[in-house]
Amino acid sequence: MSTKYIYTFGTIMTVLVALVLAGFRTATAGAAARNEDVFNKREILATVAEPLAAAGKSISGLTDEEVLEIFDDQVEQVVVNTSGEVLDDVDFASIDLATEYKKPEDQREYPVNIFNIDGDRYYVFSVRGNGLWDAIWGNIALASDLNTVTGASFDHAGETPGLGAEIKDNAGWKNQFKGKKIYDGDKFVSILVRKGGAVDQEHEVDGLSGATITGDGVTKMLYKGLKAYEPFIEEQRAESGEATSMNLK
Repeated sequence: MSTKYIYTFGTIMTVLVALVLAGFRTATAGAAARNEDVFNKREILATVAEPLAAAGKSISGLTDEEVLEIFDDQVEQVVVNTSGEVLDDVDFASIDLATEYKKPEDQREYPVNIFNIDGDRYYVFSVRGNGLWDAIWGNIALASDLNTVTGASFDHAGETPGLGAEIKDNAGWKNQFKGKKIYDGDKFVSILVRKGGAVDQEHEVDGLSGATITGDGVTKMLYKGLKAYEPFIEEQRAESGEATSMNLK
């Protein structure tokens, strides 16, 4: 075979493979986006798993269609600004925290998922920060008092397996957040991940062994992330007696 033939054949095969892969990606883009959406919504639902279970909804037993149905019909999704105002003209689906966190703090917009389960409201706030190697993010659910944590979920881009990655993988560690308070009286304090073990049982959780920097990242993420929602939280606390028509069945 001539060198020209080999190069021509290689070029044609490279182009054909590229076209096939591009076509496959385009054809599966819708399904991939739906799968990612369902995954993210399951992570949010995990933060209210206990009240959902008490209402007869087991997270582990929900199909993808049931997850989407809950969010379509029974969850109020709003976008708020740094003043705590609900932005009715902003599409919730357009909010991406990674993009928002690149903006100046006073220009950011934040997503809030509001559940009503057996007449009680639960607010899920999304936060984002930095771990040891890359970005970390999570969801924190507060009960109707907008102080008591009912659950938390976390994820990461590249923390070390068995160490920092435990913020996602260690269910026992995440369960520590249940029942913690983000306020001490009227003062916002957030939740501290303490190396060596929690001292203040209302506002601290145990750190992860060998993952001090990731734990510190979670502490900073929670403080700064939840602090950004504080104007909205204060507004909602002032209107805590307001009735709602939503009801998870």
